[in-house]
Amino acid sequence: MAENKTQLEEQDRTRDAAFNKALHGDSAFVQGGIRALISKGGEAQKAAVDEYFKHWDNKAAKDETAETRKQRTAEYATLTRQYYNLATDLYEYGWGQSFHFCRYSYGETFNEAIVRHEHYLAHQIGIHSGMKVLDVGCGVGGPARQIAKFTGCHITGLNNNDYQIQRAAAYAKKEGLCHKLSFVKGDFMQMDFPENSFDAIYAIEATVHAPELSGVYSEIFRVLKPGGIFGVYEWLMTDEYDNDNLRHREIRLGIELGDGISNIVKISDGLEAMKVAGFELLHHEDLAERPDPIPWFWPLAGEWKYLQSIFDIPRIARMTWWGRGFGHRLGGLMEMLHLAPPGTRKTADSLATALDNLVAGAKEHLFTPMYLMVGRKPALTKSSS
Repeated sequence: MAENKTQLEEQDRTRDAAFNKALHGDSAFVQGGIRALISKGGEAQKAAVDEYFKHWDNKAAKDETAETRKQRTAEYATLTRQYYNLATDLYEYGWGQSFHFCRYSYGETFNEAIVRHEHYLAHQIGIHSGMKVLDVGCGVGGPARQIAKFTGCHITGLNNNDYQIQRAAAYAKKEGLCHKLSFVKGDFMQMDFPENSFDAIYAIEATVHAPELSGVYSEIFRVLKPGGIFGVYEWLMTDEYDNDNLRHREIRLGIELGDGISNIVKISDGLEAMKVAGFELLHHEDLAERPDPIPWFWPLAGEWKYLQSIFDIPRIARMTWWGRGFGHRLGGLMEMLHLAPPGTRKTADSLATALDNLVAGAKEHLFTPMYLMVGRKPALTKSSS
């Protein structure tokens, strides 16, 4: 039985690697999101678009049922992988190499705020030099590079997308961090690591892609050493969210559509999942509710009054309604001229839908992308060791 499972897993990896090659070619090693985007394989891109959007096309919020959500969660791994096949280059172009939100303070640039958010999580967990750390859902490795430089630890990045792993490894090599970073392919619902493998574990806005939080948190608990700390910035609907309220459901579904998520749950569900997994909850807090002078969503809303650096102008301009309109028309034109792969505009439109609903969810206190939970795996007692 175990041998058959291993063979199936190897077949899946071979299939994914072949698809990655057909879609991305050598674009993982190209500098810049747009440069990488325009060199995709057209047929593979169309297959990725069809596979991803089958979960969303012609499925309005008013028609959503428990069964349609169940169908999405059943295919979470493929859904997430294809989403990042489509969106990674656009993320890098529009946002950067750290695929997450953050809090802002007066006097800091966008990139400084992003890095501070990463350092804060490392501080909350107590990561330090010599530790063996796991980054669950590492993206293209932006946070891992920063935390490794900040703390001196060694980080293993886990990811189910071959393209992102290639880009993460290329960036680590460029920055001379190969001795501090490694990146592996895997499903965070069934990790290949042995029990008690890591001194500390973190996840930054990644475990929201899990079909159920208790499942991924339980796997994290398993591979974390006794006494080790797990810290997560989780995407959650607040407990004000009412799924029977159509407006609320439209916001959630818009976020899920544009961010490759099968099922966002509420804060109370997230806290319960940590307890079910076995963690001793040390701290939990919605950082989005801190009385910061600058809201976390201001770049998405294009609110220029919060701009603090001229170097952030291009990034914020892309988020405004006219910036997005120009970008989408340009993407459509490039697609028509076969300079960009098919589905580029459709993917960009879905990201714009998510952007609008993220802002709406924040302003209506229905959604947070930074619910901080810090948990400890109980240490072994002498009687149980």
